Amino acid sequence: MRQHKVQGQRNVHPHLDTFKMFCGGKKSYFAATVCIVTLTSMVTLSYLRLQRPSYLPKIIYEVSKCKGKITNSTITPLTDNRTFIISPYFDNREDKVIRVIGIVHHEDVKQLFCWFCCQPDGKIYVSKATIDVHSDRFGFPYGAADIVCLEPESCDPTHVSIHQSPLGNIDQLPSFEIKNRKAEPFPVDFTVCISAMFGHYNNVLQFIQSMEMYKILGVQKVVIYKNNCSHLMEKVLRFYMEEGTVEIIPWPVNSHLKVSSEWHFMHDGTHIGYYGQITALNDCIYRNMQRSKFVVLNDADEIILPLKHPDWKTMMSSLQEQNPGTAVFLFENHIFPESVSTPMFNISSWNTVPGVNILNHVHREPDRKDVINPKKMIVDPRKVVQTSVHSVLQAYGNSVNVPMDVALVYHCRMPLQGNLPRESLIRDTTLWRYNSSLIMNVNKVLYQTVL
Repeated sequence: MRQHKVQGQRNVHPHLDTFKMFCGGKKSYFAATVCIVTLTSMVTLSYLRLQRPSYLPKIIYEVSKCKGKITNSTITPLTDNRTFIISPYFDNREDKVIRVIGIVHHEDVKQLFCWFCCQPDGKIYVSKATIDVHSDRFGFPYGAADIVCLEPESCDPTHVSIHQSPLGNIDQLPSFEIKNRKAEPFPVDFTVCISAMFGHYNNVLQFIQSMEMYKILGVQKVVIYKNNCSHLMEKVLRFYMEEGTVEIIPWPVNSHLKVSSEWHFMHDGTHIGYYGQITALNDCIYRNMQRSKFVVLNDADEIILPLKHPDWKTMMSSLQEQNPGTAVFLFENHIFPESVSTPMFNISSWNTVPGVNILNHVHREPDRKDVINPKKMIVDPRKVVQTSVHSVLQAYGNSVNVPMDVALVYHCRMPLQGNLPRESLIRDTTLWRYNSSLIMNVNKVLYQTVL
């Protein structure tokens, strides 16, 4: 550190020489004033340059082999218990950086460092991180954060450790595998991200119906950040995992933080909203950045229903043709209250299955005056930097609102306008276009899992 300061002092001296060269012989007050201002600016800029932290990775020592313990946990607390690491991802869209998705206390976490071990030369590099807490924290003390570090130029590290200090022993730090190192052809067109499943979730029938609708519409993969659910729901999830449709990401956020089931802070001592939903959504985007053409961000009781196209592939092809370069497509959310039923498809075998039969709910609430309907999204994950629930916070590209006559979000849940009479609701039977395939597919799943 001392050597750095001495070097810094030497860097200032040339400006004094310059000052003498240009100002030493000047006699007028005006010239003297100009010279003094110039010198002050030079010294100030030099000082600021010296004070600016260096984010370039620095070699701190060499080892024969990296021995840090590799962690496979979804949520890993650091020793400060104010920082929780989800997963690091390689991101070379601008610089060659590692972007670590995490959860941090928005005030208490001041600095973090990325520790890289480069093999086979065994050099340990440390890079100071920028900590970018996402703006949509909704008042909670903890929020989703990007912990971003420049990567060493001389190697492509496979793992990284995160520490509060540039000093220490890397062998004592948890080591995280860096994902997305290699770009590969997309194995799927559409991945749905569902976050988070909690509250001993047991809406089994509606979940199966949503899953089968996703598959009819063109989804190949559904990623679920699971906190907990019922035993029956576990059985259904195992079926879809064995089928290859569902990937379960364990999400024990309540083991580390006091979670709220609300999206906004209630001053009730909780730490983070809606079971860390925003962090999970960001992780899901980066997790699928190199393996899915599109990522769909919605809940298990929501289905983006196309009105002009038979499936998502033809819909998105048309939307991209009309909106070239767009990163985010936003679809209006519309409530189909489960309290209003039209029992056209009262299938007796379904009556023993817990959950809602969406085929019987085809009346939607009208728009509320002066209230904007929230949106759900289909995004190009390679163009997204940060996302919230109903919009993207940062992206390389535009966001486009998809007209309601093209598609809408079918959201079957408890009503938001519960006092409206039935005749004030709008009958919308778009879902029934798929009833034959949906009933057949749901029956197949039920007979192999629940019935």
